[in-house]
Amino acid sequence: MTEKKPLKQFLMIPGPTPIPVRILAAMNREMIGHRGPVFSRILGEVLDGLKWCYQTKNDVMIFPCSGTGVMEAAVVNTLSAGDKVIVCNTGNFGERFIKILKAYGVVVDEVKAPALGKTINIAELETKLAADKNKEIKAVFMQQNETSTTVLNDVKKIAEVVRKHGALIIVDAISGLLTSPLPVDEWGLDVVLSGSQKAFMVPPGIAAISMSERAWKACETSKLPKYYWDCKQQKKFADKGQTFTTPPESIIFGMHESIKMLKEEGLENIFERHALVTKAVRAGVRAAGCQLLADDACASHAVTAIIPPDGIDGETVRSEMRKFGVEVAPGQGELKGKIFRIGHLGYVDKLELVATIGALELLFTQLGAKGIEIGRGPKAMLEMFS
Repeated sequence: MTEKKPLKQFLMIPGPTPIPVRILAAMNREMIGHRGPVFSRILGEVLDGLKWCYQTKNDVMIFPCSGTGVMEAAVVNTLSAGDKVIVCNTGNFGERFIKILKAYGVVVDEVKAPALGKTINIAELETKLAADKNKEIKAVFMQQNETSTTVLNDVKKIAEVVRKHGALIIVDAISGLLTSPLPVDEWGLDVVLSGSQKAFMVPPGIAAISMSERAWKACETSKLPKYYWDCKQQKKFADKGQTFTTPPESIIFGMHESIKMLKEEGLENIFERHALVTKAVRAGVRAAGCQLLADDACASHAVTAIIPPDGIDGETVRSEMRKFGVEVAPGQGELKGKIFRIGHLGYVDKLELVATIGALELLFTQLGAKGIEIGRGPKAMLEMFS
């Protein structure tokens, strides 16, 4: 007798995330002329909605790409070869910034987290910036939320330090925007990135970039090569209610509906929802007999990294959880096999998370883990929710 497949899949990864029916329905419409008035109205409302999400009056543009595309756009629109920068490196996507910067001949220094699952030492960054008497450091790059190590960086404090120096503040908020507060104007952030496939609850396909006045001034003197990633070109078309290149219309229709849903909920409620499920997941994981990679003080509100019980490989957890209809994320880089990750951003329901932790307990028992008491994890989560 062949094993039956689960009736439903629980997508518990930090992106792409589950998509609400409202957004799927909004995307399921015929194509329209992307240089016509109907599309211009929709795009304009999306861009205005993104400003609401970013809490900014700065220019916001979208590119048809994944998050890595706007990471590259942030580099090529603000810097020139030979410029010096600092990267606050807390994991895999900090490393990605470094690779992009070096590919364009930018001189990179870094402030690296002392260990995986830890945030950076802000005093170290402050020391490096204070030593730059000639103001040669042009920008500081950071992740708001590092998905690989599930660390939430203190962007506000980092930005305060950087502003004293005068360097640009460039923030990858692709996985973090809407999961935790990030008031762009209040904190004085110059370039901020986001992606449709995260807390926006939309399929992958577009990424957004905001540019402050200081960022636009840097753009005027930037000499790095750019064509597709040219923010000046993109802004020129955005001002006309268009995109520079052919847009993924279905994704933009989805973003249009997503922003309606987000506004109905309200920013404070969105932040509160993500904070609550984070606390519940962490309580459930601990009760289920596992350790967590990131400390509570810097825990991501988008994804949680879990160290499985002794003798159980993280990749085994991933493959075996699929038998329960649950897809969890792998460890990346040197964390591969040592952890697995549960995403809890965007359109993720509380009871789906309770079921996920329950499935973990069953799996650990099947794999021979010691000291697992079935039901403790879900109970801890339900108590948190109540």
